[in-house]
Amino acid sequence: MNRTTALTAALLTGLTLSACGGSDPLDDSGGGGEDAGSSGDSGSGTVTVGSANFPENVLLAEIYAAALEDAGVTVDTRLNIGNRETYIQGIQDGSIDLIPEYTGNLTLFFNPEAEATDPEGVYSELQEALPEGLTVLERSEAEDKDSLVVTQQMAEEKGIESIADLEPVAGELVLGGPPEFEEREYGVPGLKEVYGLEFSAFRPLAAGSNLTVQSLINGQVDVANIFSTDPAIAENDFVVLEDPESLFVAQNVVPLISEDALNDTVAEALNGVSSELDTDLLTELLSRVVTDGENPEDVARDFVDNL
Repeated sequence: MNRTTALTAALLTGLTLSACGGSDPLDDSGGGGEDAGSSGDSGSGTVTVGSANFPENVLLAEIYAAALEDAGVTVDTRLNIGNRETYIQGIQDGSIDLIPEYTGNLTLFFNPEAEATDPEGVYSELQEALPEGLTVLERSEAEDKDSLVVTQQMAEEKGIESIADLEPVAGELVLGGPPEFEEREYGVPGLKEVYGLEFSAFRPLAAGSNLTVQSLINGQVDVANIFSTDPAIAENDFVVLEDPESLFVAQNVVPLISEDALNDTVAEALNGVSSELDTDLLTELLSRVVTDGENPEDVARDFVDNL
């Protein structure tokens, strides 16, 4: 498989959010496009690394792939698969073996009743919530949380510093975020339950894409769900609203892997990545991809070469 060609297709799609309908990206029959590779069957000796459909996750998948290759592991990549509902199905049916994940949202996916909000507590609950056949390796210090963001002008005009401050004015505002944010417990339902927020409308936007940023700048949305490592926050002087009720729980980057694909070599390589990755570094690496337009595979290689 030509990973450079596959990555190019994946990044272009990841920046514009391909719909989950249409051809199945996990289908070996050819419907998966250039990102599709051979089966993740551990008997083949190949570890198939997948990614979600946004740039940071593609970058993390490339980092995992590079680290495994350096450890002598044969690697295949299936990038830009889709949202969590799609790629979890893939790792459970063996179409992929490994994917970069985020502790808090993954915990809530498997256990909506989880209560922990701190990094260690969330990681512990995640280990308990995972279904048979799946495991997580060591979590990194790098964290990419969901956040609600407004422009500096909006914050000053409305006197908004925290999510709680939105309650009196939410009915006048449009909320934007990834399509799944409208249904997930930490999204629109959680904002209503925890903070009493009922927005005038929800506008679905591509996760981790420039479309969300431009929609906020242009006033098409008033409040946006943007990942906390997104370099656009600092570049546009956006205000990240405080979350006093901890609706958005800890979200440390962690490898989620099928137990069938796990051995000491794989574990050592991936844990080595986690031990070196922190939030500031992840933000810097992502900026090289999103802002500077560098190839995620090249950025990943630079990081792994310096481990």
